[in-house]
Amino acid sequence: MSTIYGSSAMASISSLNLSCVDNKAAAGLGFRGSESMGNSLKLHSVNLAATRYRHHYSAPLKVVCVDYPRPDLDSTANFLEAAYFSASFRSSPPPPKPLKVVIAGAGLAGLATAKYLADAGHKPILLEARDVLGGKVAAWKDDDGDWYETGLHIFFGAYPNVQNLFGELGINDRLQWKEHSMIFAMPNKPGEFSRFDFPEVLPAPLNGILAILKNNEMLTWPEKIKFAIGLLPAMLGGQAYVEAQDGLTVQDWMRKQGVPDRVTNEVFIAMSKALNFINPDELSMQCILIALNRFLQEKHGSKMAFLDGNPPERLCKPMADHIESLGGEVRTNSRIKKIELNNDGTVKSFLLTNGNVIEGDAYVFATPVDILKLLLPDNWKEMPYFTKLEKLVGVPVINVHIWFDRKLKNVSDHLLFSRSPLLSVYADMSVTCKEYYDPNKSMLELVFAPAEEWITRSDSEIIDATMNELAKLFPDEISADQSKAKILKYHVVKTPRFDPVDCPS
Repeated sequence: MSTIYGSSAMASISSLNLSCVDNKAAAGLGFRGSESMGNSLKLHSVNLAATRYRHHYSAPLKVVCVDYPRPDLDSTANFLEAAYFSASFRSSPPPPKPLKVVIAGAGLAGLATAKYLADAGHKPILLEARDVLGGKVAAWKDDDGDWYETGLHIFFGAYPNVQNLFGELGINDRLQWKEHSMIFAMPNKPGEFSRFDFPEVLPAPLNGILAILKNNEMLTWPEKIKFAIGLLPAMLGGQAYVEAQDGLTVQDWMRKQGVPDRVTNEVFIAMSKALNFINPDELSMQCILIALNRFLQEKHGSKMAFLDGNPPERLCKPMADHIESLGGEVRTNSRIKKIELNNDGTVKSFLLTNGNVIEGDAYVFATPVDILKLLLPDNWKEMPYFTKLEKLVGVPVINVHIWFDRKLKNVSDHLLFSRSPLLSVYADMSVTCKEYYDPNKSMLELVFAPAEEWITRSDSEIIDATMNELAKLFPDEISADQSKAKILKYHVVKTPRFDPVDCPS
């Protein structure tokens, strides 16, 4: 999934190059760009058979995993701006009196807020309602020791703030960069895919233009030309033009620019669902143009990386450790019941559901917008600043994890755009992610979107619908009745209100 976080935000949407060769004696595993760089682990087949799946045992594959090098992001204008801004927190003189700042929500937005406040010499107190950090990147471990996540997270090169944050925490090696491509399933040709390959030798926007021109499966030449002409105002008009398009849906903007509907259907349904989990007739074009502008301006902007393991431990914990090392606090199981006010309408304290009262010199809300709307004091609701929240509505999303009894062959070491009516993006996490690596069995993680009509349905109904779609993507390997690949287990994670949707104003 691609996921985009706002204070809210930081965002997330990853490259490991796998070559698989049958080998009944051993499996080799080597990673580049990490502490295992240059090493090869020999994993004997007797140890590779997971005990709980012993009756499904088959000889393991020999899998060699090679990460793509981290792209040169540090020299881009956006990265330099982000790095300069964050460095200013550390380099500024310490405050004469550090402020105690209470932050609601320990997702990436809240964690980042606390991190930079601590860097600046203040004392953040970070409150998380649940027992796990991460918010939209939260994950849980099941009884078998397998992780399941809130969403499928991808980190683009065009995310300067989060890329800078990884560097500041010293965890750049935890991003597994993928080949610079975008891969789309072909619904009319089950089991086939179409690629947009960005050549490394060309700068932006030429690499993106050539990637589009070389793809002949999805768009015709007349469609490509009309699409390019339609994009010219966005390319030339800059941020002011982008912001002015907020009142148009993706579909309306495309038609206004003379771009054929087939371009929207072939490309932008998938892109809209990946970015905001809804279709292009509902999504503001501003959201799409923000992403497209970054992709067109930066050579590596559309390059993707996966985190090398579960987000709470591999990303959130280093942030929490950093905060606490500088005197801040990170508290879980601290759900806010009420925002208590002073007589003048300013915040007095946060009252928690456990009865504790948390006071500070300043307060920050870094929660989903729907939570803030529920807790908003009555005498704040008519203020112009807060009335704007009514236009923001969280979008439901469902994340599906399916463990199969075999290794699926029709996958890539990459994020895949399904172009399915029910599914947005998916990946075989047993291939793309080091911690989830399995040479014998696939674990597909899929974003089920749009999810509004499905969020109240049972897990079994969602899995049945997912399998029907997967049978089209893997016609030779998966059937809806499981007569081919069989499900060993699954997890369904429902988020009734995820990212606030950019509805046209």
